[in-house]
Amino acid sequence: MSELRALDRANLTPAYGLDSQRLLPWPALNAPFEGAWCILRAGRESTAHAHHEYELFIALAGTAAIVVDGERRPFTAGDIVQLPPGSMHHVVNDGDHDFEYYGIWWDAEMSEGFLARHGETP
Repeated sequence: MSELRALDRANLTPAYGLDSQRLLPWPALNAPFEGAWCILRAGRESTAHAHHEYELFIALAGTAAIVVDGERRPFTAGDIVQLPPGSMHHVVNDGDHDFEYYGIWWDAEMSEGFLARHGETP
């Protein structure tokens, strides 16, 4: 039987200057990654940061800009951006409407845990 994990827009959590919900990890889904639905409100920008994980942002609704290591590029619904470990990044929403994206991240430890749960050695 499949499971559905619903987005709870009424109870989003503030993090990195945006509103989000961590939908992964999810006990029913044995995945080597984690993820969150993110909403950047109109006229706001997320907190610039860098980390050791690999990361993907998938733009779902609206238009914003992604700034990676000082380079600013348009980021629009349907786009996907890959962020290598250590890259300084943030999202800027200069528009009048909220911007929504899904972030997915992973690292070696998550991958090793996934393999271990399947009885495999990295």
